[in-house]
Amino acid sequence: MIEVVVFDLDGVIVDTEQVWDEVREELVHEGGGRWSPSAQAAMMGMSSTEWSRYMRDELGLADSPEQINDEVVPRMLVRYRKNLPLIDGAVAAVERLAAELRLAVASSSNRPLIEAVLEQAGIAERFETTVSSEEVARGKPAPDVYLEAARRLGVEATRCTAVEDSSNGLRAAAAAGMRVVALPNRRYPPEPDALALADVVLGSLDELSRELVGA
Repeated sequence: MIEVVVFDLDGVIVDTEQVWDEVREELVHEGGGRWSPSAQAAMMGMSSTEWSRYMRDELGLADSPEQINDEVVPRMLVRYRKNLPLIDGAVAAVERLAAELRLAVASSSNRPLIEAVLEQAGIAERFETTVSSEEVARGKPAPDVYLEAARRLGVEATRCTAVEDSSNGLRAAAAAGMRVVALPNRRYPPEPDALALADVVLGSLDELSRELVGA
């Protein structure tokens, strides 16, 4: 029986993949690097350590990965404070499920960004734990961030349902052994083989219910 719903953040609670894209591209141009149209898709799901290294090695930035990370995160926070792009139905879905199930977040975002989003949205207290992929060994599509969320809550991963939007996220949740609910990202649709891993595919978060997550 499902006891926990684990939400991804970017693309599920907030529509921020485009914001990440804009901030990183801006930094690459400022630093004299070489932006690639495929860069955003490549970095989706990566931990901060992984995407900052990618920006140095693949996109040509001269700064260290630590310096790149320290440039990107504050810029993201500024964008969030100006306009937090909550996905329609996200807050209502969290409130609806929190009334009956335990909730967690397993995100590739840095911890300061996770906390900023949940606080601004007024839903931070609904989540028993939040995990950033910078806190585990590997980012998505590895299952580490999802397994860590289950470990912190003291439940088996098979008793959790993950809500995901991207190819790497869907692969990570499935690899962890969780039930998988897909909310396909409209700007960056998941690859067919990744989407096929989902137990349920949503058209919107209005459809997310206790029954649908398998509780």
